[in-house]
Amino acid sequence: MKAPPPQLRVLFFDVFGTCVAQRTPVADELWRAAREALESPDESSMGSEVRAKATEMSYEQWFEFGGEWNKESDKFVRSSIAEHGSVQWEAVDEQRVGLLPKLLARRGLIILRERASASASASIPEALHDVGEGSLWSASQLEHLGRVWHRLTPWPDTCRGLDLLNRRFATVTLSNTYNGLLKDLVAHSSIPFTHVYSADMFQSFKPNAQVYLGAAEKMGVKAEECALVAAHLSDLKGAKACGFYAIYVERPLEEKTPELREENIPDLVIREGEGGFVALAEKLGVVA
Repeated sequence: MKAPPPQLRVLFFDVFGTCVAQRTPVADELWRAAREALESPDESSMGSEVRAKATEMSYEQWFEFGGEWNKESDKFVRSSIAEHGSVQWEAVDEQRVGLLPKLLARRGLIILRERASASASASIPEALHDVGEGSLWSASQLEHLGRVWHRLTPWPDTCRGLDLLNRRFATVTLSNTYNGLLKDLVAHSSIPFTHVYSADMFQSFKPNAQVYLGAAEKMGVKAEECALVAAHLSDLKGAKACGFYAIYVERPLEEKTPELREENIPDLVIREGEGGFVALAEKLGVVA
């Protein structure tokens, strides 16, 4: 491991998976919404086959469904990069909402019908117009569920750790999304970042250097005065190539490229179960 540079001033944070959990909050919300729908006094609103399938869905199955949903969204991002060399992050958010009824329909939980464009509501994302009667959830309920990424739950150490780190450093979000989503997320759980940055502010996406160096420039600091804190080695690899100090905070089920472990990318590692951001603050010399 490499000691933190004495000139370190700014800590940039990947958010999704690093600061907030993804898998469990998504599964929790889907499971809870399904229980509420099944226990609704209006039994006629849900088809009998849909009800039977929803009743059989365990929490573990909803957990796996949430993982599948996220993977499909990642595919959309990769295809956009391959085809256009760029990503419209607000479109990714809309696509994630639109994916939900399609994935649920595969499991027989949503009934899709032919779209009646004349009666389509402008307030509902386009893909939700296909949701028919008898489904587990209505179009408006699906839209709310589809935006669960705006209200993901922080890891238990996140807010306390950031409070400590803020005593000595600027703490700045830096994730592949648009700024409005991150502001919603930060406000929802009162996560105490000093600044909220996102990839769309730099017209690019991580791990492109344009994002890391653009963020450093916007903060008025040099790359060697910055660190990236992330639970993803590919992100840290990109930041380190730009001169950032690389801090790996291991989170459950978050590493998507485990083969990169052989490259010894991180300068500092906080292993799963070692205390997360609170332990990081201690290692960076912040006294609790």
